[in-house]
Amino acid sequence: MINAALVSFGMSGKVFHAPFLDANPNFNLVGSWERSQKNIQSIYPNAKSYSTFEELLSDPIVDLVIVNSPNDTHYEYAKKALLYGKHVVCEKAFTITSDEAYELDLIASKVNKKLAVYHNRRYDADFLTIQKLISEDAIGEFLDIQISFERYRTTLSPKVHKEILTPGAGLLMDLGPHLMDQALILSGLPDAIFADIRTTRKTSLVDDYFMILMYYPTHRITLTSGMVFMQQLPGYKIYGTKGCFIKNRSDIQEADLIAGKKPGSSNWGAELPENFGTLSTDKDGKINTKVIPSLAGNYGMFYEQMAKAILEDQQEPVTAIEGATIIKMLEAAKESYATKRIVKIK
Repeated sequence: MINAALVSFGMSGKVFHAPFLDANPNFNLVGSWERSQKNIQSIYPNAKSYSTFEELLSDPIVDLVIVNSPNDTHYEYAKKALLYGKHVVCEKAFTITSDEAYELDLIASKVNKKLAVYHNRRYDADFLTIQKLISEDAIGEFLDIQISFERYRTTLSPKVHKEILTPGAGLLMDLGPHLMDQALILSGLPDAIFADIRTTRKTSLVDDYFMILMYYPTHRITLTSGMVFMQQLPGYKIYGTKGCFIKNRSDIQEADLIAGKKPGSSNWGAELPENFGTLSTDKDGKINTKVIPSLAGNYGMFYEQMAKAILEDQQEPVTAIEGATIIKMLEAAKESYATKRIVKIK
């Protein structure tokens, strides 16, 4: 049994972490640091409400700390937790700089604790289905990949920390890690990156649009996200020498979690047929298109692997080095935008 505690019981704690910790028999949700409002016991009566981070860290029962606070606190909180002898799961964006990320990986190795980065979008129905098609060689060699995360939200987020000019704020550091993680899983490190980063809403103080073009020897990957897409295009367009897969971004887990649905319940993560993607292939000069049923999404896969990492000394579901590499790529994107140049990846 792994005793886990949250750094925050806000939206991410309630929606993305606590339900999966509670559903997994290898974990016990000990409690959460709650600064003002004390809400965790209304949902998890046996959980503790810690008044300070130091109180949480000093509790000898806590084995694992989930750092799910604002981005600019991740490095400080994760470092403290590791030095207190705790395993750590850190939300994306892992850290503000890649130097911080590499340092945390080094500390975790020195204290012999597990450190993982929470990239739940690896376990979306969309992306799991794409990886299955790739494993079946249904797409062939990549020619062009377009991954987008489009929204239409002209008002500012009620989460104030996402909208003020602090390190780690802005869309690039919010949704950019998700898209970059998927790109790196599909194709590894690019040769170079070019990026455009903008603020499109008149009321916004931080970036709310980005486009990142990743150069590979045989293909390109384009990552796009923004807040003013009144009509959203397919989230995934994967073009290969054997097939083309097109799919809307339609994983239902977040909506179900917000609505109070519990992980592991009937048809968890199963998409409706109208949201399935399509695979097109060319046979003798004729394009054939068929609907591809989606695999069920399951964010719980992250904590299943995290339990094995801690209890059986297996690899973390998303390693600190993977998290650091994502931040390094986003740093290259920032450099590209600032210099208006293509940045080579060393």
